Amino acid sequence: MRVVFITRATLYSVKGGDTLQVRETARHLEELGIRVDIRLTNEKITYEQYDLLHFFNIIRPADILFHIRQSATPFVVSTLLVDYSGYDRLYRKGIAGLIFKWLSSDAIEYLKTMARYLLGKDELMSKAYLWKGQQRSVREILGRASLLFSNSVMEYKKLVEQYQCSTGCVPVPNGLDATLFAFDEGLEKDNQLVLCVARIEGIKNQVNLIRALNNTSYQLLIIGSPAPNQAAYYRECRKIAASNVHFIGHIPQRELVQYYQKAKVHILPSWFETCGLSSLEAGAMGCNIVITDKGYTREYYEDHAFYCDPGSPDSIFRAVDHAANTGSRPALRKKILTNYTWDLAAACIARSYHQILDPL
Repeated sequence: MRVVFITRATLYSVKGGDTLQVRETARHLEELGIRVDIRLTNEKITYEQYDLLHFFNIIRPADILFHIRQSATPFVVSTLLVDYSGYDRLYRKGIAGLIFKWLSSDAIEYLKTMARYLLGKDELMSKAYLWKGQQRSVREILGRASLLFSNSVMEYKKLVEQYQCSTGCVPVPNGLDATLFAFDEGLEKDNQLVLCVARIEGIKNQVNLIRALNNTSYQLLIIGSPAPNQAAYYRECRKIAASNVHFIGHIPQRELVQYYQKAKVHILPSWFETCGLSSLEAGAMGCNIVITDKGYTREYYEDHAFYCDPGSPDSIFRAVDHAANTGSRPALRKKILTNYTWDLAAACIARSYHQILDPL
């Protein structure tokens, strides 16, 4: 079987959680005997050489529309449905922030897509998107797909609610590399060390995290690089940070292991998270997890995490303080290693591929 992953054009230049998901899923599918090519949406693709097309990111429908109108090859979609409209309406600054206050989530995504295109930061693959708009484009894709993959049941429920979707869906949770993130229980944790591993940008909410932990007894390590269009946000983070807040740029996953091993707490106080891949990694490494209550996080972590309101520095501090002063949670490690690994995700996707192509 030969499959092509078709992804956003900025997958490698603006890395995110989907970058890791695409790479790791492809690698583990290859181990199962399925040949996978990864192509950016703006690359020329010979559709006929593939048994199946696999798209990612339904909130970027212009990327997908172009290809499904060029090809008769069956396709599936990993929807990766996120909703940043709450942040966009309440906290985004400038002219965009003033406009977004009055718009639906689909209208906001439409304007973002057009802005990226007009500013030369991204290509607009499908001109039909101009008049179809975000919602109608998404509905067309969902209706024509052979199958959908969501990262949670909550995500699929959101698809049904927002787009009246009736296409079959298989929940495939995000994962981690269990071999790489192997926790040494014999090493002591530092109860005062708090990590935040994430790209530095408004949606990840490092500003409120810094406000919450400034001049406290905790040492906060912010690991990650600023997003390309978030230089002003990064400068604000650096400007308000007290001496107990430290910035470390992006580092490879293998180097993250030593930080996860040492820290007692990992936090993602984002305005929206599917699960937070770094939270999965930290949880597997014995960290207590503090995470936003916005998004699909409760489906992943249930009562094993400490939840915070991203809009409240007081809530963030209380959650961190509670996590730092609570014993480790081995049940969280067990849940992650039992349910959330890339090999399990790939096996689920592979079964679905076979059911589509060999239904009998």
